[in-house]
Amino acid sequence: MKFGLEKWIFLIIVSSVIAGCEVGPDFHSPAPPLTNRYTDIPVAQQTVSAPTPGGESQIIHYGQAIPAQWWVLFHSTPLNCLIAQGIERNPNLLAAQAALRVAGQNLRAGEGALFPSINLTGSGVRQRVSGDEFGIPAAPSQTYNLYQIAFNVSYTLDAFGGIRRKIEALGAQVDFQRYEWDAAYLTLTSNIVTTAITDASLRAQIAATVDLINEQQQILQIVQQQFKLGGVSQGIVLTQATLLAQTQSSLPPLQKNLAQNRDALAVLAGDLPSRSRLPPFHLSDLNLPRNIPLGVPCALVRQRPDVQAAEALLHAASANIGVATANLWPKITLTANYGWAATLINQLFERQKSVWLYGLEFMQPLFQGGALIAQRRAAIAAFDQAFWQYQQTVLTAFQNVADSLHALEIDAVALRDTAQAENAARANFVLTRKQYQLGGVSFLTLLTAEQQYQQTRLNRVKAEAQRYLDTAALFQSLGGGWQQEKLT
Repeated sequence: MKFGLEKWIFLIIVSSVIAGCEVGPDFHSPAPPLTNRYTDIPVAQQTVSAPTPGGESQIIHYGQAIPAQWWVLFHSTPLNCLIAQGIERNPNLLAAQAALRVAGQNLRAGEGALFPSINLTGSGVRQRVSGDEFGIPAAPSQTYNLYQIAFNVSYTLDAFGGIRRKIEALGAQVDFQRYEWDAAYLTLTSNIVTTAITDASLRAQIAATVDLINEQQQILQIVQQQFKLGGVSQGIVLTQATLLAQTQSSLPPLQKNLAQNRDALAVLAGDLPSRSRLPPFHLSDLNLPRNIPLGVPCALVRQRPDVQAAEALLHAASANIGVATANLWPKITLTANYGWAATLINQLFERQKSVWLYGLEFMQPLFQGGALIAQRRAAIAAFDQAFWQYQQTVLTAFQNVADSLHALEIDAVALRDTAQAENAARANFVLTRKQYQLGGVSFLTLLTAEQQYQQTRLNRVKAEAQRYLDTAALFQSLGGGWQQEKLT
């Protein structure tokens, strides 16, 4: 029994569809680390409290999901509005959205390789040919017009899955860009929160410094009066004036930091510093979240967008091994043309002017100087590189959570201690000032009490702000609420 070319092509197509396979490894997500806690020693489920604003005890709820908009737990309407503005207008976040659209369209373009390529071509030429071109030297040269129009169809069989592996890699790139957008979203919201807390902290430090300057000016007035009356030496007046000047010199750096911090906050919100209308933030307007959700360790790799992005790159590297492997195997391309050719344009579509062809092209690489084998080995090495980068990202994620949990616990103790120290130093300073005015203690004793109170007050302000920063850092290290937001 004889087979025509069309029957052979049909059999090749059928056999390719039936026996088609995808060479290279099939990707599987790495298993999460086998651990049931984040720290070497279990942290306390409840932090200590402090007798000061922002000193509330925080309770850790193990296994509880983080709210999608976790920043609302600080109960600050200006903060919520600023984050909403940043999500809408921040250029980095908008660029990440554009990158995701680019990856999606690249995937769509790659999927086109699974379908036949169909083109319509046409031409019209006037040419002169010689009989010598056809091996007939005696034939005279001829001049004529030639009009052609044809449909061209080309289809490359994906017998070994190289095309599908390319599409798989492009799909992994889409996942990567999606998680990059999630990471940008988490970074933006976290940075706005921490920058707003820093704004409030700097304002509190400035207010404390201004109060201390006023206190020191009053003391300077007292010692100046006593010096006029002969009660103290000029050295004491100069010492107090020096202390006042030192405290005054600490104010401009705080004011500079506040101004620069607000510039950064304006940019995070997607606005020019000159045109922003940022609200002032105060620690008293923020509420320290008392109930802290803490996801289980095995779920962290699915909550952190940077870990998910690293896994997407690992997936793409795995698919590229399949692409490099498929390049070692034969490639079969089917082609077909159907059209018309005529010397007169009004005869172009007549039946007797039709032309056609169909066929197949087979290409098996035999010798490429070792290039294809080297490319496959490079793809395997790239997968190994992506795997270890993924492992490092996982380790860093667990380290971030552990660091935040330690900070949450230890900084609560630090605030309690600094608040107690401030209260004691304030009481001692008030008492010592009264005693000094009555002549009961020396100026050196008053100076020492004043310095202690100044330092403990600033320490308490910083420790109070640090508790808010620690809480925001924990939410960020846990991956925020991005996964829950995608589900709602």
